[in-house]
Amino acid sequence: MTTKKEQDELNKDFFKSLEEEDPFGLNEEIKTITFTCKDCHEEDDVPDFVVAEFGLDKKKGEEVEVQCPSCGGTMIQARKNPK
Repeated sequence: MTTKKEQDELNKDFFKSLEEEDPFGLNEEIKTITFTCKDCHEEDDVPDFVVAEFGLDKKKGEEVEVQCPSCGGTMIQARKNPK
């Protein structure tokens, strides 16, 4: 059985390792893809891992669609307009 002092030392070591290592990936930058609503033209950034999961059941070349948080319409991936 550990003493309170030993337990406190273990806790300090544990929290110190969390600060150094970021084991849960909380400090990682999340890449996003911009989607535009077909109805209200609102833009929203969707994490790329979400887009990848939605694309799993799509056929090749089929576009991923998400629901607009503003109006409930259909959002599609925004296209960059070349200038």
